[in-house]
Amino acid sequence: MATPTSTSADRRVAIVTGGSRGIGRQAAERLAADGYAVVVGYAGNKEAADEAVRAIEAAGGTAQAARADVADEHEVAALFDLAETTYGGVDAVVHAAGRMPLSPVADLDLTELDALYRTNIRGTFVVDQQAARRLRPGGALVNFSTSVIGLAFPGYGAYAAGKGAVEALTLILAREMRGRDVTVNAVAPGPTATELFLDGKDEETIARLAAQPPLERLGTPEDIANVVSFLVGPEGHWVNGQVLRANGGII
Repeated sequence: MATPTSTSADRRVAIVTGGSRGIGRQAAERLAADGYAVVVGYAGNKEAADEAVRAIEAAGGTAQAARADVADEHEVAALFDLAETTYGGVDAVVHAAGRMPLSPVADLDLTELDALYRTNIRGTFVVDQQAARRLRPGGALVNFSTSVIGLAFPGYGAYAAGKGAVEALTLILAREMRGRDVTVNAVAPGPTATELFLDGKDEETIARLAAQPPLERLGTPEDIANVVSFLVGPEGHWVNGQVLRANGGII
């Protein structure tokens, strides 16, 4: 484990939940490239999280992996403790962890609904609660919503409903942070070529979704990581209490 150094006070520090794969991993790598020390949060796939850390370190960055169930307040508090003890504080929180079971409303197993809400709603509340308590002045919190809230794709009822709660929490917390010099925003990707999104979709469905934006392609994790980098950086600090639809122009 790394230990604080004389430069700890000058180093910006990020926690990325869901940082072992997909958009979360790309965001972790991008923030490390931006100069942040990154704590890569993961739920269960230690091998993938360690691989993300190795990739960051190979590129000259600083990172370590840490397991935490985002819906468990004690584990999330320990995640923030680790960032503070190791690197001196927390300046950015990117909450990318989530679940996305797809099903028509009429057919969804309610145990799946409960698991989704535990991760996507309670998990967001728990992570945001620690972020609200601990982010240093000049810091930023980025939650993840989805453009499906507006697009209303069939099969996404439970997922979109949960992300609607995330958007409400994001906008309220931004106002509750008045006087703290901390921004709170959400990114709402459209169809993005991640393992989670592509799972279970045939080539025809993927091609149809890719054709919808005026830019005529799926988003990439890099596209979304660029938005995250902007929001947590000094250039994006005037953006606050917003939901950014990063979807290539789908309406």
